[in-house]
Amino acid sequence: MSEKELQSKTVKKDVQEISNASEKITETPVVATKEIETKIVNNDKEKKKQAFITRTIWTIVMIGYFFGVIAGGHLALIATVFIFQTLTFKEIIALTSEPARDKNIPYNKSLNWYFLFASVYYLDGESFIHFFQETIYSNKLLSILAIHHKLISYSLFIAGFIFFVWTLKKGFYKFQFAQLCITHMTLILVVFQSHLIMDNILNGIIWFVLPCSLVIVNDIFAYLCGITFGKTQLIEISPKKTVEGFVGAWIFTGISASIFSHFVSKSNYLICPAENLSTTIFDFPACDPNPVFIAQYYQVPKDLVEYLNVEYLMFKPIYFHAAILATFASLIAPFGGFFASGLKRAFGIKDFGDTIPGHGGVTDRMDCQFLMGSFAYLYYQTFISTHSVNVGTVLQMAVINLTVPQLIQLIKSLLKYLHNSSTIDEETYSKIVELLGN
Repeated sequence: MSEKELQSKTVKKDVQEISNASEKITETPVVATKEIETKIVNNDKEKKKQAFITRTIWTIVMIGYFFGVIAGGHLALIATVFIFQTLTFKEIIALTSEPARDKNIPYNKSLNWYFLFASVYYLDGESFIHFFQETIYSNKLLSILAIHHKLISYSLFIAGFIFFVWTLKKGFYKFQFAQLCITHMTLILVVFQSHLIMDNILNGIIWFVLPCSLVIVNDIFAYLCGITFGKTQLIEISPKKTVEGFVGAWIFTGISASIFSHFVSKSNYLICPAENLSTTIFDFPACDPNPVFIAQYYQVPKDLVEYLNVEYLMFKPIYFHAAILATFASLIAPFGGFFASGLKRAFGIKDFGDTIPGHGGVTDRMDCQFLMGSFAYLYYQTFISTHSVNVGTVLQMAVINLTVPQLIQLIKSLLKYLHNSSTIDEETYSKIVELLGN
């Protein structure tokens, strides 16, 4: 081989090696990028899997807690609602606490909690007095608080109002008044509606369980129908909500309402109003059921008689009322969730908190329940309540509205009625009247 041919071959070999090296250098970033992307995808899948497991576990925990609290009776349910309302208030107010702290506004946080206390005292104080009246009216100080409950409540609010004005800081008036408005809106939307939910519990646990269950069922089927059939966006504030999911959830919630009401209306524990706060699923009194839980005959319209071949249908009115509640839970209550979504977007947050792992804050789970609870209360009072008068109601009215001489006169009148009806004999009647006279 000549020298020229040898040099040419050597040059070609060097060029080939350089070319190969160049290709390797070029390929290295591509391979590295693909490896990074693969790791990111795997990490993302692992995070989603972990989040799903956490969410599932805590969903089971919440369901178990829900049934456990129901079994615990009226007091356990009321305590739970009170805790949830406090946590919800805390999460919403926390959105505004940070700016107030940055602006060095004194007592802002303390004033918020003061208004919460004053509102709870006013709204729930009368119910507390009703169920513990024997203890309260036997104590002079507590009886004064009970008799003047409304005046004391008003005085508490006025004190807070004066304190707010006293703490106004120059240069921050607009901000502080906005804070006051947010606090009172939260009191109306959360605390006031929570009070109505507590009244639902006292009217019968069913009026708490049924509305809550319908909201939960609606939320589940809105998700299932949305991912299965959803195509048309329902509302801009929640892009993932679809018309198909909205309507599908309404249908399934209506079906669930009939099934739920059929079973829960058979339990005296669930349908009986609270006589005291010591009842549990293992110890509860019986009662005369509200007429809505008793099957009644309804005449079939004449145009339908020939098709159905029956003139009368027999069913419990609770089925009809449950259908109305289901309609509200499907068409109106979700807007409580949309409102909460808008509030989160306004403050640029994903969740209201991290109280419930995998689910966010309490507000994220209760946003629809407050609206549903207030409607259930108003619907019950308008169409279902029998407005019955019991001993506790009469006693509370008598102690608050009558003077001591008037109370004694009332007792004598009752004794006279019992004597005339031969419930107590002449001798016993005379002795009691003589003791009252002394």
